Amino acid sequence: MSHHWGYGEHNGPEHWHKDFPIAKGERQSPVDINTGEAKHDPSLKPLSVSYEKAASRRILNNGHSFNVEFDDSQDKAVIKGGPLDGTYRLIQFHFHWGSLDQQGSEHTVDKKKYAAELHLVHWNTKYGDFGKAVQHPDGLAVVGVFMKIGSAKPGLQKVIDALDSIKTKNKQADFTDFDPRGLLPESLDYWTYLGSLTTPPLLECVTWIVLKEPITVSKEQMMKFRSLNFNGEGEPEELMVDNWRPAQPLKNRQIKASFK
Repeated sequence: MSHHWGYGEHNGPEHWHKDFPIAKGERQSPVDINTGEAKHDPSLKPLSVSYEKAASRRILNNGHSFNVEFDDSQDKAVIKGGPLDGTYRLIQFHFHWGSLDQQGSEHTVDKKKYAAELHLVHWNTKYGDFGKAVQHPDGLAVVGVFMKIGSAKPGLQKVIDALDSIKTKNKQADFTDFDPRGLLPESLDYWTYLGSLTTPPLLECVTWIVLKEPITVSKEQMMKFRSLNFNGEGEPEELMVDNWRPAQPLKNRQIKASFK
């Protein structure tokens, strides 16, 4: 079975089901959030984000996005509350973005696409490690943050400045003392639903928490994302753009809102 997947014409999201049959599963992500059908659920708690002691480690170009990775050996950076039971530890964040400002996000809101989407990935501490967590339906919690073009996001600049050092696939650099709190919007109002990873192996293990309020990034910051490469060093240059999976059928799921 070929595990060479990407976002190109012949191995892109619409072909993933050939190698990853779960791509056509019952709880795939992303989805379109229809605000008229999302129901306010008064039993949903506020999302509690505790990132004060977050310890970032490195930044890595993995050939389909780039990850900023954290020390997840202890409860340093965690989320709880919201739709979650228990404590979920931050392991990494990454982004999805477009070739143009009119596309790039994975989730959409009433079919509207944003320029990019940030994913903060957390695993349920009751499973002991990330690898075990992804094998359970409540294994991961991913916080999604929409990004739209506007004024620059100061909290993102340190990430932007590191991208030159990880231009091609498998490049990595030390990346310490980064505060992920600088990437969050003011409001933590959210939509939530049960879904999946949006990249192979597409496992159906994610409680999605998609924040309603987008953050703004500047055109210049966005351009910097698009200067990264899918390819490895010394290979023909393929710009890393449009690394997003389109919305999947909602099927039998209800999206809930934490707000009225």
